[in-house]
Parts: sequence; structure tokens; C-alpha cells
Amino acid sequence: PQAAAWGDIKRTLQQRYPGLRVLFSPAQVQGELAIASIVNAIDRVERDGRAKLLILARGGGASEDLACFNDERVVRAIAQCSIPVITGIGHQRDESLADLVADYSAHTPTAAAEQAVPELITLYAEHQQRQTSLYQAVTQITQASRHQLHHLRTRLRHLALDQQLHQEQNAIAFQHQRLLQVTSKRLSQGIQHCQLLKEKLNTLDPQKVLQRGYALVRTSDGTIASSTGHLAPGEELQIQLGEGQVKVKIIEIVDS
Repeated sequence: PQAAAWGDIKRTLQQRYPGLRVLFSPAQVQGELAIASIVNAIDRVERDGRAKLLILARGGGASEDLACFNDERVVRAIAQCSIPVITGIGHQRDESLADLVADYSAHTPTAAAEQAVPELITLYAEHQQRQTSLYQAVTQITQASRHQLHHLRTRLRHLALDQQLHQEQNAIAFQHQRLLQVTSKRLSQGIQHCQLLKEKLNTLDPQKVLQRGYALVRTSDGTIASSTGHLAPGEELQIQLGEGQVKVKIIEIVDS
């Protein structure tokens, strides 16, 4: 794909969330065939079943160039799409009916990509902040409990021995239980957040992707082969599987 909008989206997604798997469903976005092409592209993504989010985008243009995004068939396809749809059509001044029915409307393709995924570095920073806050909270509660116990001990010295022992035991038990409850809750939240980050990072592991049945194809010079347009019969390829690698030779180029 050579469209500028696609290049902006791909670059933004890679910068914000490296390793994210992106599926491309091409469509004509102006001309007589644009309406059917856009509707078919949306349908392909739904039938594929892998996408969790759909970005419908194109670069800016004259009002007549964007007319297809006001067509009823395109608007219905977006409204009935089972996958959340973000539009990034044209420039900031442009707005279409497609923008109005989308789950979120961004002013540009780049803004649509920014809305689609968080910055991975931000997720890490938030996790670190939660860990720091948890430690500070536990420390504050512990210090407050120690001060309170010291105060209680000072007061209990003036009570009878049996009252002193009974009240001190109750105070310690109460503070201990409170500390356990707060610490347990904060630790549980921290563990859940860590698990979520772990699951997200696991999905980015290229080896995990290969073990699910995908393969990485490289040419003889090590370049990743992403299109048949750069390959020729007789050329040797190296295919990396979930376990091991194989070398193959192209017999025939079959157009998709």
C-alpha cells in the first residue's frame, strides 16, 4: 500500500505500540467504484474475525472527493459493523456522515491511529506509579499504626493491669486487621495490573505468533517478504516456523 494516509497510520501505530499486528483491507476511496469498494473492505475485516478495531481513513481532498463517505450504503455498513469503528477522513475541516455514525471520529488518519492504541511507554509509567503509590500507602499505614500503638501504650500505663492487657490486645488486633485488609487490596490490584501487562506483552512476542501457525518469510538477503510483487520464480526463500526453519524455492507466482 502506497497511500499517504496508510503510511501515517502505520508509522503512528508502530511508534506508540511497537509489535502491534495490523491487518490492511484496501479500498478505493473516490470515484465510481469507491462506495462498493469501501463496503466490501469493511465486510472483509468482519468476516476475517481477527480485528478488534477498525480504522476507516483517507487523506484530505475536495468535497466531491469525499462524497462516497456520505453515501447511505457506506453509512449503513459502518453503523452495522460489529467491530468498533474509528474514522479519520480528510483534514480537520472535513466532516462526513460516516464520521457521525462511527464509534469515534478523528480529524485526520494520524489522530485516528493515536486514538486507537495507547502509548506502551505510558502503560509502563502508569504501572510504575501504581507500584510507588502502593508502597507509600503501606508505609504510611504502618507508621500511623506504630504511632497509634505507642500512644495507646502510654495511656494504658495508667490503667489497671488486666484492663491494660485487654485493651492493648484489642488495639493491636484491630490495627493488624486493618493493615492486612488495605495491604491485601492494594497488592491484589497490583497483581491484576501486572498480569494484564504480562498478557499484553505475551501477545507481542513474535515467537508466540509463529507458534499459532503463522510463518515469517525472508528472501535470500534476509529481507521480509510481504508481497509477491517483489518475488520471482526460482528465487529461494527462508521460512521461519514456530519451531525451526526451512528453505524453499519459488515454482510459480500465483496472484491472489
